[in-house]
Amino acid sequence: MNADLLSAYQLLDRYDLSKQRIYINGVQTFLRMAIAQRQSDRIARINSAGFITGYRGSPVGGLDLEAWRESALLQQHDVAFQPSINEDLAATALWGTQLTDHYHTTSRKQGVFGYWYGKGHGVDRSADVFRQANIQGTAKFGGALVIAGDDHNAESSVFAHQTDHIFAATLMPLLFPASIEEYVRFGLAGIALSRFSGLWVGFKAVTEIIESAGSIPQPTLPRFQNPDFAKPVHGLNFDSDLQWPAQRSEYERRVLEERIPAAQAFCYDNKLDVTVATVATGGLGIVTAGKGYTDLLQTLTDLGLELADLIHAGVGVLKIGMIWPLEPRRIREYARRAKTLFVIEEKRPFLEDQVKSVLYGLSQGERPSVVGKTQSDGSRLLAASSALSSIAIAKALIAVLPPSALREKAITGLTALDTTAVLALRNNAELPVRAPYFCAGCPHNRSTQVPHGSVAGAGIGCHIMAVGTGRRTETFTQMGGEGVHWVGLSPFNDMEHMFQNLGDGTYQHSGVLAVRQAVVSGVNLTFKILFNDAVAMTGGQPVEGQPTVSRIAQQLLAEGVREVVVVSDDPKSLLDSEHLPVGVNTHSRDALESVQTRLRQLKGVTAIIYAQTCAAEKRRRRKRDIVVDPKRRLFINDRVCEGCGDCSQQSGCIAVEPLTTAWGRKRQINQSSCNKDFSCLDGFCPSFVEVIGGELRKAPKTPSQAVLEKRMTTLPTPEYVEPQRVYSLLCAGIGGSGVLTLAGIIAMAAHLQGHQVRTLDFTGLSQKNGSVIGHVKIAPRHIEIHSPRVGPHQADLLLGCDQITASAYASLVASNRGKVLLNSGFIPTAQFVADNNMPLTTDVAPLVFDHFDCQAFDANTAARRLFGDLAAVNVLMLGFAFQRGCLPLSEHALRRAIELNGVAVQANLDAFAWGRILAVDESAINSLAPSQVLNVPPSGKDWQQTLADELRRYQSDAYAQSFLDFSEELQSLASARPGDYQRLVVRGCRQLARLMMYKDEYEVARLYSDDDFQRKLAAQFAGDYRLRLHLAPPLISRTDPRTGRLRKRAFGQWLLWLLPHLARLRGLRGTVLDPFGYSSERREERLLIDHYRGLTKQVLAHIRDDNSELAAALIDGVENVRGFGVVKQQRLRDYYKNIDVKLERYLAT
Repeated sequence: MNADLLSAYQLLDRYDLSKQRIYINGVQTFLRMAIAQRQSDRIARINSAGFITGYRGSPVGGLDLEAWRESALLQQHDVAFQPSINEDLAATALWGTQLTDHYHTTSRKQGVFGYWYGKGHGVDRSADVFRQANIQGTAKFGGALVIAGDDHNAESSVFAHQTDHIFAATLMPLLFPASIEEYVRFGLAGIALSRFSGLWVGFKAVTEIIESAGSIPQPTLPRFQNPDFAKPVHGLNFDSDLQWPAQRSEYERRVLEERIPAAQAFCYDNKLDVTVATVATGGLGIVTAGKGYTDLLQTLTDLGLELADLIHAGVGVLKIGMIWPLEPRRIREYARRAKTLFVIEEKRPFLEDQVKSVLYGLSQGERPSVVGKTQSDGSRLLAASSALSSIAIAKALIAVLPPSALREKAITGLTALDTTAVLALRNNAELPVRAPYFCAGCPHNRSTQVPHGSVAGAGIGCHIMAVGTGRRTETFTQMGGEGVHWVGLSPFNDMEHMFQNLGDGTYQHSGVLAVRQAVVSGVNLTFKILFNDAVAMTGGQPVEGQPTVSRIAQQLLAEGVREVVVVSDDPKSLLDSEHLPVGVNTHSRDALESVQTRLRQLKGVTAIIYAQTCAAEKRRRRKRDIVVDPKRRLFINDRVCEGCGDCSQQSGCIAVEPLTTAWGRKRQINQSSCNKDFSCLDGFCPSFVEVIGGELRKAPKTPSQAVLEKRMTTLPTPEYVEPQRVYSLLCAGIGGSGVLTLAGIIAMAAHLQGHQVRTLDFTGLSQKNGSVIGHVKIAPRHIEIHSPRVGPHQADLLLGCDQITASAYASLVASNRGKVLLNSGFIPTAQFVADNNMPLTTDVAPLVFDHFDCQAFDANTAARRLFGDLAAVNVLMLGFAFQRGCLPLSEHALRRAIELNGVAVQANLDAFAWGRILAVDESAINSLAPSQVLNVPPSGKDWQQTLADELRRYQSDAYAQSFLDFSEELQSLASARPGDYQRLVVRGCRQLARLMMYKDEYEVARLYSDDDFQRKLAAQFAGDYRLRLHLAPPLISRTDPRTGRLRKRAFGQWLLWLLPHLARLRGLRGTVLDPFGYSSERREERLLIDHYRGLTKQVLAHIRDDNSELAAALIDGVENVRGFGVVKQQRLRDYYKNIDVKLERYLAT
């Protein structure tokens, strides 16, 4: 262990050029690259400056955030950061940096080296700028490097993309580094190449490399030599004397005949293409580049081979650094001795086609056959789509290898690799999938809704998650094209109108042009400008220029939009802070449907600006005291809750979660994830309680620091074994919960301990409550880690912070040595928001991990009881894993990594310690932090008496006895039939008891008056708080014309003093003196009880083994009849629609 590194290492060391070994991620290397370039220029006495510009988007989505964080450091090195409103304008800004030679008399610098960044889609839209700027050339001491985030497998993009051909079409050399170790060197090479050749240079940054991180050596700054190349008299750079338009063809000639050959000469002399292994005469030569090279090395490792085995067998390897234009001398020298060249590259053939072209003119004796995507006979070798895998490369390699000992070893290795059974789920159990979904309180949950009979188009941004979720939003366009597809569709379609979602970031990026096109075209279209004040999908960055609602409204009107309406969650505050144009009306978000319904009737283009700050961004601002955190929270009285799911339907909020009780599935608010949007209050239900003031109770009986330290002194120190090979682990969790931070802490600890380490984090939509996985590989310093991705059956440890996510990656665990540490706590998936009756698989371990050494504990419960929320779950799991001896890392290194992370340091150190304690004694939490979970009524053998006792409290002894009598009658009917149908009797009685205890005004009053309600409140909230109940009493409430429902009203805490008195009047229930009993809802509830009694008797009187499934469906058919008011009445109507037909069919069997 490196003691100096452990104590002295700081995060900013990654930008310190004097440090020879650093921990850095792919995005951060670009800042180091710029700093290194400036330092190189200082050494060369070049008075230069740097310029970074671009537009965010995965996998380069975090570059701007990092540049903002380190803005002071960049300024120290004369590097300016200027993000742009879109990619092509950023490219134009970079073009400007190369005009210093033209404006040399007023330039303060000899030259400006510049960097453009953007994802593959941004490269597509910027090709015109690249072409024009490239043909004009770069400044002598400038240089332009275009960093293209290529997402080959669409890990965080709408579709997969490969930008290679775009760079070739714009005549830009393209570099493809193989790992983050090469990023800085290739970046410096790119600027040197750009300066020498006068060309803009592309830098291909694929997702699996740029989103990786690691402990890497950083040698001294490389020096690049200008090749012995005959430069023309006019030079190769920007030429102010070249006349346009008279000399347009000369521009092109210089690029093709002078600059590109110069770039190839630079590549050859500076050995950007490297012969890793020489081809034996008549042998096989492999040609590859970038990720393809590391994929090859990883494949060899997976097959039990090494690069030395290829060398020994005479198999050559040529690693190409500049993949366009292919430098011809190196490939010809390499190919002359080979019989076959095998090109390994991901996606469509690019290198392969160039290799064939370069070698085409060689004599037959010098020209090898070239294979890659296909064999010489046309049979497929490697797929042109998706990502390459070790198995795919291994099979292709075996197919092209001549008969040899190497080929036999590869076949043996492939057999072991390919026949390792992928674990099957026991009983083919259908496990839930954790798909991405809107954050709790996300404004898009409501803003993307459209009225019945309408459809909407989606676009780029978080709101694209509305696609495929039943919101009648099924089509989308590219960024900035939102709504224009309707221009082409509308003349040939019978729909008269369409809505189009358009985020404020996209509007500023290029969407305003789509609005202009729609106006010019005269279509009937309503744009919904979703103004959430942040670019939420890529990290919450501010929208460039920070447009306001009033400014957007003015622009829309100026563009010719017929009418603009503003809808907001807080119209008053909006009007107080902004001066809207005359004629622009403002409404509460509750009026969205009526506003949309009116606007869709108007001819021409209209617009709604839906103004509500991004929920995640609002949460961040509240933590920083930038905006006020309202002292309000919501609490659900689960005994009042019917579990109907209307609150989820109305809000779409993922923080409203299922709660399993003895009285059925109810709802609860996840206070850890709730962002205080309060949309769930729109659910027609009296169970919601508003808690005003006070605070969340933070584990009131958590032991003091002294107690914790005392426990730690008696805790045995686990023995850890320094890694002797590559140790692979996975951190699986929920997007946004910090699971990638956990992977980073582990990786930093490995770096501090002096190990090799690589990580890989995939970001994008999965960060929005989806499944997120962090790959971590640790190895001793002398062993190279080829690929950061943990492949099938490679993981030594799966650290499952979320069991659902972990279950999806079971096939990556090594079957012979892998361990699984699982958080057995359950967090529901987003599917529950839309599917109230979805099965809840709360324990996946027996279904998935029974083949492994699987250890589990409920980290969710531990976190809530020790810290009051779920923020500590991941670090609790880390401590648990360390204490169980599953990490090849020291306590000192892990604790130092937590400190360097810099977030809630003491709380996380405590969580790490508690995780260790629980790994030794899970019962320790019971005595030190007693459970806040309250007992629920029993549901075992005494179910019948339990229900009767509750019915007695609900109404009377006679009412309870009527239930018991009917229960006996059902048992008699079932006993008279051949077979055992007791389970159906129990189900029928439970349903009947639920129907008999319909929640009228007396029952709601009783449940609020119960001491259990106050105990549950006190378990969650502390301090001085008051309550507000949200009810719709039928005798005094009016119908809301928007919804057709009674309008809920807020009642103060004084109501809790009256409710016990109302509860005591329950004896009036159902009598002529019952003022509530005359409503249609109450009459229908009483009739339903009688109907169900008759139904169950008929069903059990005719039950047989061959119709028992139909019988169960009939008995449970009333399960969905739950809720209050119009919600319950609609479900009752749906029930009656089908039940008679089903019963008739049953009786006829």
